[in-house]
Amino acid sequence: MAEFTFLRDRMVAEQIEPRGVRDRRILEAMRQVPRERFVDPDYAGHAYEDRPLPIAEGLTMAPPFVIALMAQAAGVGPADRVLEIGAESGYGAAILSQLAGRVWSIEPHPRLARIAGSRIAELGRANVTVLRADGANGWPPAAPFDVILVTAGGPGAPDALKAQLGVGGRLVMLVGPEGAQRLAKVTRAGPQEWREEDLGPLAFAPAASAGG
Repeated sequence: MAEFTFLRDRMVAEQIEPRGVRDRRILEAMRQVPRERFVDPDYAGHAYEDRPLPIAEGLTMAPPFVIALMAQAAGVGPADRVLEIGAESGYGAAILSQLAGRVWSIEPHPRLARIAGSRIAELGRANVTVLRADGANGWPPAAPFDVILVTAGGPGAPDALKAQLGVGGRLVMLVGPEGAQRLAKVTRAGPQEWREEDLGPLAFAPAASAGG
C-alpha cells in the first residue's frame, strides 16, 4: 500500500538515518521490508513509530532503529552467515535476509517461533530458518557464524555464543543491568582471542532473555 511505503520512507528519513545509520544496504532494507505485516493487525497503523510494540507472550518487538543500529554495528555483509538470538516477530530476520547470505533465527517461545516462521515464509525469504530453541546455547549445527545478533540484554556475551563465531566474526548485544545497558560488540580475533568494544548506551523495552 502506498500509505505504508510513505511511512517506511519517512521512518528511514526521520528515525534511522539522522541517528547515525549510514549503511545504504541497511537503509534500503528498512525501506523495503513491510513491518506492518509483522505486528498485530490492531497495531498496523503504528508499525513505523519509534517505539516498541506488543507481540505475543506479553513481550515487545524492538523499535526499527535498534535493529538497524545493531546490523550496522555488526557490519553484516552479503555473504555472511548470521545467527539471530530472539526472533520476536520475525521482522529483524526479514531485514537480515536482505543483508546476509544465510540467516538462522532462534526463538524460545513456541508460539512466537511459529508466527515468525510463518511471516518469513509468506515473504518468500528462503535464506532464513526460524528455530524453536534455547538461544543461550546458540545453534552449533550451523556454526561457525560471521555475525551473531542478540536482541535481548544480558550481563555479558555468553561463552557458548562467542565460541560459535568464526575468526573475524562479530557478536553484537546489550550488556549490563536493566536501565543501564550498553551496546557491546565482540569480535573473534583468533582461535582463543576475543576483542570487546563498548559502543555506548542503548535501551529499549524488555524482551525475552536469550535463555527464554
